[in-house]
Amino acid sequence: MSNQIEKSTMLPSRIVLIACGSFSPPTPMHFRMFEIARDYFEMMGTHSVIGGIISPTHDSYGKKGLAPAKHRFAMVKLALQSSDWIRASDWEIEKNEWSRTQQVLQFHQNYMNNYINSPFTGDSNIVPGWLPRGLRDRREKVQLKLLCGGDLLESFAVPGLWANQDIEDIVCNHGLVVITRSGTNPEKFIFDSDILTKYQKNITLITNWVPNEVSSTMIRRLLNRGQSVKYLIDDLVLEYIKLNGLFNYKTKYITNINLNDRVFNESYINQVNMSSFDSTPSPSNMDEADNNSFKSKFLTSIHLDNDHPRIFCCGNSDSIGSKLLSRLPGQAVQIITDSPNGSHDQDEIKAKKVRKSSPEMV
Repeated sequence: MSNQIEKSTMLPSRIVLIACGSFSPPTPMHFRMFEIARDYFEMMGTHSVIGGIISPTHDSYGKKGLAPAKHRFAMVKLALQSSDWIRASDWEIEKNEWSRTQQVLQFHQNYMNNYINSPFTGDSNIVPGWLPRGLRDRREKVQLKLLCGGDLLESFAVPGLWANQDIEDIVCNHGLVVITRSGTNPEKFIFDSDILTKYQKNITLITNWVPNEVSSTMIRRLLNRGQSVKYLIDDLVLEYIKLNGLFNYKTKYITNINLNDRVFNESYINQVNMSSFDSTPSPSNMDEADNNSFKSKFLTSIHLDNDHPRIFCCGNSDSIGSKLLSRLPGQAVQIITDSPNGSHDQDEIKAKKVRKSSPEMV
């Protein structure tokens, strides 16, 4: 028994990475950050990254060029079809209003650890699609860390942009994993902030040695100018943009994909508002039958997770399925973490400034 305990304590602590932002549209760098971070922790041997979560922001975020949430979520799902560990969460976009980053982290942190500790062992289909696999392989809690670029770290220093209490909660109870560009000096931003310096042991700085400057802003600009964006974002995302006429799409260079040759994961089966396709012209090289087949396959590849009853979190129990209601432990209102203390791009940071007059600024 003592040997088993000793082995267990030697295992690296488990973490999950979450990226919050607009993803309008998602770019390869949004997902590449996850791979860079996982490689780093694997090389260091300090943590085991068991999952990644992408959480698109609510429509009321108010950023210029923000596509409707249902489309941003669908594009993220399409771009993640080749990933076996990064998943999309619809929790933010299903809320009635925009949520602060701290609230997003608190919800997902509590949900995962309540799920680990729940006695429920029934149908796995009742849990949301963003939940990382293997959470119950080990019984100890997981730590959720905010994955971001260096620009978000710099934004902490902008007066009035973030509430100090939120910064402290995020860094203290969760932690930051910051992907920085070579030649930058993120240590200075930490040194210049009393809060960041106080919890700097919870901030992991990782240099990205393969720079990629393609941003969502750049993609929207090229689309609006009628220029090619092929090879800058996923082909399926490009086709989705064309079908739905997003971002003032003008470019003639997006070529139609023969989706009959694509393999769609049946676990994604559901629908994404058929009306979004009804007003979109059919691809020029498809007849009506082929186009209907295309739409059907496209729809079966995506779904929101709002059809799944949710395990309670942060005092919210109204959406719990009756099957879970009597079996789960009492409601949690605090961050559940092992710690004793517990990619926003530039235009996204600017969007936060619009809300300077609101009481909570992130």
